[in-house]
Amino acid sequence: MAAYSFFSSTYISSPSPAPLRFPSPNRPSSSTLSLSRTFAHRNLHTACIVASLRPTAHANPSPTPEPADRKLLDSFVVLITSVALSVSIFVTDVDPAAAFVVTPSKKLQTDELATVRLFQENTPSVVYITNLASRQDAFTLDVLEVPQGSGSGFVWDKKGHVVTNYHVIRGASDLRVTLADQSTYDAKVVGFDQDKDVAVLRIDAPTDKLRPIPVGVSADLLVGQKVFAIGNPFGLDHTLTTGVISGLRREISSAATGRPIQDVIQTDAAINPGNSGGPLLDSSGNLIGINTAIYSPSGASSGVGFSIPVDTVGGIVDQLVQFGKVTRPILGIKFAPDQSVEQLGVSGVLVLDAPLNGPAGKAGLQSTKRDTYGRLVLGDIITSVNGKKVANGSDLYRILDQCKVGETVTVEVLRGDHVEKIPVVLEPKPDES
Repeated sequence: MAAYSFFSSTYISSPSPAPLRFPSPNRPSSSTLSLSRTFAHRNLHTACIVASLRPTAHANPSPTPEPADRKLLDSFVVLITSVALSVSIFVTDVDPAAAFVVTPSKKLQTDELATVRLFQENTPSVVYITNLASRQDAFTLDVLEVPQGSGSGFVWDKKGHVVTNYHVIRGASDLRVTLADQSTYDAKVVGFDQDKDVAVLRIDAPTDKLRPIPVGVSADLLVGQKVFAIGNPFGLDHTLTTGVISGLRREISSAATGRPIQDVIQTDAAINPGNSGGPLLDSSGNLIGINTAIYSPSGASSGVGFSIPVDTVGGIVDQLVQFGKVTRPILGIKFAPDQSVEQLGVSGVLVLDAPLNGPAGKAGLQSTKRDTYGRLVLGDIITSVNGKKVANGSDLYRILDQCKVGETVTVEVLRGDHVEKIPVVLEPKPDES
């Protein structure tokens, strides 16, 4: 009797356990309330079981000797109470996370989710390119391959073609391409265009590892439009930077030949050494340009980066993949720097040399030379081509880019004190080694 009376009084009269409390400036968290209700439910359930088993108190409070069967009953009640308590604790359905989660995880905003998704979907298309050069050890005379530079690139198609900048691979004896899964492959140069700073490589990788990047359009871009750059700046693996289009139809010079590249995209997305050759994407994840240069005295990003538009790149890549070279018309001349012509007080392109086996030489354009007395005799100064004014070298290149090989153009030159118009048949640019 004393035993089950003790259990009964303990579980009925004792208050519910104090709930766990987590520091909160406002109010208890939902997990604290849930845990408190769970303990209260367990105590109430146990108390009801014990109360139903507790016998009615005798009218006579005087102690009397208890028979053996009453002791057996007391032991049985204690056993049943213990079992009921254990079952109520272990069977009651309690969410284990509710007792330990203090605050719910912070959810991302819609624009953040879009950026995360864009990075995850396009990262498999971006590759890391290592430029290796052969060097001879001064002591052992062994020829070693030493990394002399690195850059980025992206998968163009399922055939293993990879597009990057020409200046990323320039001077390389060997090239290695590392995919997003860190698998590395030796790359072969399919072709390159020095004038537009574009190169195409090819790797022998399994088709299931090649994820071509979706190609967009650059003709309808707008200033202020969001853009995303993915690359490997300073050798860091797959870095994403964001920004907007700061300007359109910019012009930069090729790092290899100095020939101007027109319609370049200007962006404030951070572009650093190692980003060269990587893709510039729009908010839909489509390729709109190749990151190629930055304007910075220090060599690091200053918020002014430039990308070759994809409309220009597409035609170049197609020619390189099909023919291994780009067929571009030339006049076949060497001309003086623009500053030298400005000092003469004239506007145009001064012909320094027009080889006789070139288009201009065959047509009769005159080169700059010295007479028998050592005096400088200026050559022809090109002032227009097909009626389009030529004020400097960039104008000349821009006009020639709109022409085709084999086309006859009318070149207007200033020869001495008079103007002449000379027809010239354009020829393809010789192959570069």
